[in-house]
Amino acid sequence: MASGDERHGEEEGNYGDATMGALREIYAGYAWADVASLEPEAAAARVRVRGAAQAVRAVGRRVAFLVLRQGSATVQCVVSRAGGGMARFAAGLSRESVVDVAGVVSLPREPVRGTTQQLVEIQVEKLHCVSRAVSNLPISVEDAARSEEDVARAKAAGEQRAHVGQDKRLDNRVIDLRTAANQAIFRVQCQVENVFRQVLLSEGFVGIHTPKLLGGSSEGGASVFKLDYNGQPACLAQSPQLHKQMAVCGGFERVFLVGPVFRAESSYTNRHLCEFVGLDAEMALRDHYSEVCDVVDKLFVAMFDHLNKNCAKELEAIQRQFPFKPLKYLETTLRLDYNDGIRMLQEAGVDVDPMGDLNTEAEKKLGELVRDKYDTEFYMLCRYPSAVRPFYTMPCPDDPRYSCSFDVFVRGEEIISGAQRVHDPELLAAQAEARGIDVATIATYIDAFRYGAPPHGGFGVGLERVVMLFCGLGNIRKTSLFPRDPNRLAP
Repeated sequence: MASGDERHGEEEGNYGDATMGALREIYAGYAWADVASLEPEAAAARVRVRGAAQAVRAVGRRVAFLVLRQGSATVQCVVSRAGGGMARFAAGLSRESVVDVAGVVSLPREPVRGTTQQLVEIQVEKLHCVSRAVSNLPISVEDAARSEEDVARAKAAGEQRAHVGQDKRLDNRVIDLRTAANQAIFRVQCQVENVFRQVLLSEGFVGIHTPKLLGGSSEGGASVFKLDYNGQPACLAQSPQLHKQMAVCGGFERVFLVGPVFRAESSYTNRHLCEFVGLDAEMALRDHYSEVCDVVDKLFVAMFDHLNKNCAKELEAIQRQFPFKPLKYLETTLRLDYNDGIRMLQEAGVDVDPMGDLNTEAEKKLGELVRDKYDTEFYMLCRYPSAVRPFYTMPCPDDPRYSCSFDVFVRGEEIISGAQRVHDPELLAAQAEARGIDVATIATYIDAFRYGAPPHGGFGVGLERVVMLFCGLGNIRKTSLFPRDPNRLAP
């Protein structure tokens, strides 16, 4: 607590450093409030708020203005108690220190610039520091919140503006996450996950959880994290694919899950991570794999509609630091045959293999062509060549060179991969062996189809990639809370 000459009169015990438990009696009579909820209707209310000291400005020895931040909301707190001790204490607070403020909500004569709550302020009666931040922070929230455009404009004007690079941000992620844009990004991400769950639940899906420790690769190839499992070789799951199929065969018919996915790829691109959050679904089919496309269509149009309608403030906050154009999408999602996509690229002068996979450049070019022709940046590309799909993908009955599969693209980048699965155990084993997968390591998976298996299909999408592409952020590390790429294992 404060001491000496500054602790006198009505300021006695009303400010200083204190622990949470010591403040309970001192703050009796003040109701807890959220900064974001402080509006003119709350005028004259006696409130208590806790947040970070974003900025402090002293005016003389007896007045100080403290900007308190809670999440992405900020409010001005006016410290002007008799004696000046509280104002001097406020002026000595280090930025980002966690403080408790109690006082009366009042209406400023003019809107407060630089805060989200511009029409109110708090006349401070009590002020205590709960946790002091170090005086020299490795990065400042103000610098981390600055847009590339702001830095460029300042440089053009001959002014100095600190620019915090991506690695510096991630090294100090706890501070970086406090910017308004990051607060918004991960609130949007939460909504994406919520809509994913809600829409699929409304469509009769059941939420499940699958193991992340496997005895063998789930996708084929060498991009797995290998480990010792009680003396047995094992790896981290590249996908929940095999087990979500087994759940459908187990009688659930429609399942979904949200969980971590691990890929040991030495990929340093803007859209790959070694660990990401997978949004996966699998469902029994009645007649055709297009039923999976129907679910994807309904799910993602509902998701985009929800974000645009209910996350306007968050999208605006992201827009201020990372400008982007709203995503163009149709009420009914465009479905384009793979051969038609190849034809569009060839007519545009792009050299592509009709039976090969599309590289990143071709995908982006096709995205531009589709946008210009159909006025959408969200579309499905169906019926991929079998050779470029996983071993468990069902070949097309009319031409086995092609598969009952699809990918979905946003802004020219692949975001969803889906298909009908092979439910015939002999065909499944043959296709696995042809891809170099040791059939013995997936024997329990193949055997699951020997006991009666309905035709089924599904899809998977990375949560981080959905948010990155919807918000046009350009780098998936911006949408991973604590990203894991080939070089990063901390914080």
